[in-house]
Amino acid sequence: MSTYVYGITADSHPSLPEGMDGVGDPACSVRVVKEGGLAAVVSDAPEGLRPKRKDLLAHQNVLAEVGAGGPVLPMRFGSVATDDATVAGVLAERADHYKERLDALAGRVEYNVKASHEEEAVLHRVMSENPEVRALTEANRQAGGGGYQQKLRLGEMVVAAVKAREAEDAAELQQALEPVADAVSAGPESSGWLANLSFLVARETAEVFLTAVEQVRKSHPHLDVRVNGPLPPYSFVDPGPSEPADTTIGSDATTDAEAERIQERMQERIQE
Repeated sequence: MSTYVYGITADSHPSLPEGMDGVGDPACSVRVVKEGGLAAVVSDAPEGLRPKRKDLLAHQNVLAEVGAGGPVLPMRFGSVATDDATVAGVLAERADHYKERLDALAGRVEYNVKASHEEEAVLHRVMSENPEVRALTEANRQAGGGGYQQKLRLGEMVVAAVKAREAEDAAELQQALEPVADAVSAGPESSGWLANLSFLVARETAEVFLTAVEQVRKSHPHLDVRVNGPLPPYSFVDPGPSEPADTTIGSDATTDAEAERIQERMQERIQE
């Protein structure tokens, strides 16, 4: 049976609690594979595993339990290797890289920040900032609404102004939060969000980061800013060199698009 990988720690990491269960139905027992001064937290990989809420939470719960004892490199949901021997081989091959990553992520968590526009508020802002839009709106109003071409032109101008505002707001959001984080990683573009950013934050400065988010909300009332976290630092686990053909440790067993979708579901659901 294939081996499902939850995360990687140092081999000096505290032992796992007795009887810890992971993904699958029935749940698979979690165990440890050690090699090269490292330990991979694994279980058997259930056949036909899909990102259902129960298994997403099981994956997250294992990482939370392991993370409570020290640094862990979290693998995304769906990371699978051929068997335990393959896992051990990858640990030995990439020992230096994984140890460097463990040191870099020690005491740090991830906060995912997404932002979108409040429609009425951003339209009001566009009107107040763009005299050409205001002038054409007023001209159309005085003309009883304006003709088809005037309405079309106004619509195109408003769409262009909103798009420009989206780019400016995304840049301002990142500029405001980047100084209070150790690193930032841009997530995939998705419909409805003008920004999708993950920040690596030291646990001890998490309140400073969250305060900065609140300041952005106050200074940008036309934005809907949503925060998920603290999360394991999925977005900051560099898998290192390309995997051998028979393993997907450090990357997802699914396509890149599916991987990003799964990660977003995890980030949104584990906070419920």
